[in-house]
Amino acid sequence: MRLIDLRQKEIINICTCCSIGCPADVEFNCRTGRITALIVPGPARFCGLLGRENDIIIPWECICQIGDDIILVEMQPPPKPPGNC
Repeated sequence: MRLIDLRQKEIINICTCCSIGCPADVEFNCRTGRITALIVPGPARFCGLLGRENDIIIPWECICQIGDDIILVEMQPPPKPPGNC
C-alpha cells in the first residue's frame, strides 16, 4: 500500500462512530522505516478564514482495521471541560 492509497480513505473512530477525516501525512521512524502515526488536518475555523485547529495525530497502535475505503481506529474522545454540555 502506498501513501496515496491511505490519503483516499476516511478514518472512522469506532468509540464515537464519528468521522475524523482523511490522512494528509504519515509519521515514521527513520531507523525502522515503519509508520508510527497518521496525521489528519484539524477542522477549519470560521469557514477556513482563520486557519485550522491543531492536527489530529493517530498512533499506529490505535488503528484496528484498514479496509478498501475506510480506516477504523479506536481512540477515546478527550474529556469535556467542566461546565460545558
